[in-house]
Amino acid sequence: MSSAPATGGRPRLNLAYGSWDLIWSHTHRTLLVNLGVAVTNLPLLVALSLCHQPWRHPAPFTLLLFAVGPSLAGAFGYLRRADEDERAPAIDFCHAYARLFRRALLLWSPFALLAVAAAADAAAVFSSALGPVLVPPSAVIVLVAVSAGVVAMAHLAAGDQPVTPRAFLAAPYVVVRRWPLGLLNLGLLAVTAGIVNQAPLLGLAVVPGCALFVIWRNSCSMLTAAHPKPEADPA
Repeated sequence: MSSAPATGGRPRLNLAYGSWDLIWSHTHRTLLVNLGVAVTNLPLLVALSLCHQPWRHPAPFTLLLFAVGPSLAGAFGYLRRADEDERAPAIDFCHAYARLFRRALLLWSPFALLAVAAAADAAAVFSSALGPVLVPPSAVIVLVAVSAGVVAMAHLAAGDQPVTPRAFLAAPYVVVRRWPLGLLNLGLLAVTAGIVNQAPLLGLAVVPGCALFVIWRNSCSMLTAAHPKPEADPA
């Protein structure tokens, strides 16, 4: 709240302690998520900095993409912990990443492979006579696979869910049913990737944590709407 002294001095910005505490908590959370995502995806970031045309080397970059899923699960697991403790330490990110790594890798890999395969098919037929027919469905598959993979990581982090066939089917179902939020998540991921690509250091220091916080909330909302909790019977 802004106030000016009676002597006519410059206005000063006075914030209550709770407001400063809230600002610091969000800043702390964002910086830790940024650091965790950058460290867990360091091989991919280094490879992207060395190779300006990753699509020419699909095999190694596909393998590096597998690391994205566990890092997302770790970030979402940390954000879940931060809901309980606004100043959750960095070790909580490490714990979530280690605890969810194997299941996240198993759950993320099929979605990543599907997205890469559909993108490769679209690129192969783009200039052919079948391009106008095959490219749009391939693009939809890529978008659904990426969005479903992100939601699957949120679902895994939200309740430490086991990896089952139902888990693979639930994420695409949620994405299609709640497509506006799915598109918003994809838009945030695209903007984040674009900013990090243009300004890697500044982008990694500021953007991913903010975007993943919104994506985490959107994914939780999508999962809650698709699987509402049963109401308690009246006494």
